[in-house]
Amino acid sequence: MVHARTALAQSDTLRLVWPQWQGAGESSVRSLLPELPYGEARRVYALGTRVLTALLPEHAGPTEIVPVSDEPIGEKVLVTNGMESRAQILAGIRDAREAIARHDAPRILTLGGDCAVSVVPFTELAARYGDDLAVVWIDSHPDIGTSHSQYPGYHAMAVSHIIGTGDVEVMEELTAFVSPSRLALAGLHSWTEDDYPNIAKWGLHAFGPADLRDSTTPLLKWLETTGCSRVAVHLDVDTVDADEIRLGLGYDRGGLSVTQTNRVVRDLGRAADVVGLTIAEYVPRQVVYLARLLEELPLL
Repeated sequence: MVHARTALAQSDTLRLVWPQWQGAGESSVRSLLPELPYGEARRVYALGTRVLTALLPEHAGPTEIVPVSDEPIGEKVLVTNGMESRAQILAGIRDAREAIARHDAPRILTLGGDCAVSVVPFTELAARYGDDLAVVWIDSHPDIGTSHSQYPGYHAMAVSHIIGTGDVEVMEELTAFVSPSRLALAGLHSWTEDDYPNIAKWGLHAFGPADLRDSTTPLLKWLETTGCSRVAVHLDVDTVDADEIRLGLGYDRGGLSVTQTNRVVRDLGRAADVVGLTIAEYVPRQVVYLARLLEELPLL
């Protein structure tokens, strides 16, 4: 067994900093962050990435920063098959794959950015470890969207792409996929009714907050059934109950507490070798307002 904190401290972990924001859909950003101008609101994930990076200790291993375009700049966003900013997303996928390929790192820590930043590192890890890799997707939402889903945006389709049921053009850029039988959704408690049936159709396992509040055992038992010794963990910060603290874009009540979420990830690290960890979807509202307070002040 490898403790999660020990594994992440090893110098053979690639730290992938990926401030992608284009995966978020226009309608959700406008409705969930109305206090900010749309252009500023859509880019708030990039600021969240900078805050996450500042919080972490210095890294002894390799670090790569995936370049993220400022485009599209205007108010009008082209939508193709349910995905906005397709050109920028595809460019980011290629850049992230190149960044990972520059290192022979057996572990990848990804700091995002929207949820879709897990797609490339997790599928690259799937190419490396094959059937010995399980994925635990800790998120309020299932992220199993399709081009016809009510909830738009590439970040709402992240799991779909990891299991090979996503957009054809995106999947052509990926090297491998994870079997749905080896991917579990944890903390799930917010979804659109049109997507939820995909969980059963694709054979995914789902654990709600009630399943994990007192113990991680149900999830650990599932992990044991996969036979995998390695796991990649996606942590969307909106898993945390918004009544405790609002860390994500939406206001999702009924989630796990900070302590419970931390325990779930730590327990996974005790049960298996954590070869991938993503922290995503952090929206630093207070930092945004602090930046406005400091804007154009003298001596800064």
